[in-house]
Amino acid sequence: MTQADPDNEATFQVMTFPGDLRSARKAADAVLEEVKTARYTVEAAFAIKLALEEAIINAIRHGNGSDPSKTITMRYAVSPRKCAIVICDQGSGFDPDQVPDCTNAERLSLPHGRGIMLMRAYMNRVAYREHGAEVYLMKCNE
Repeated sequence: MTQADPDNEATFQVMTFPGDLRSARKAADAVLEEVKTARYTVEAAFAIKLALEEAIINAIRHGNGSDPSKTITMRYAVSPRKCAIVICDQGSGFDPDQVPDCTNAERLSLPHGRGIMLMRAYMNRVAYREHGAEVYLMKCNE
């Protein structure tokens, strides 16, 4: 078996799981265990955990519309220097540039809408692909 390489998506490990929070937690735990084994800094591990949870929750709620018959596919690779994760839902996607700015005064009191901002703040790279139905996350172990 080829070693998963964060710079080569063809080598990423692949997990497909039901679009529910329990299954999502198990999938996230698999990545986080590899992050721990690779000895990421506390700050980098926290960033990965936060961004991964946000991406999966967005995929479940917004991408798949909380439809339990739809699945999430996660591809990932963790090395001692870099972690790359791709989360893909079965939704039609979205335009991230059309998401309202959660820091606007009129949006500050709303309970939702900060996930994209948090992912961008904590990860080294965030890219939306497949018309927004897929998000690529990358964090360096600094």
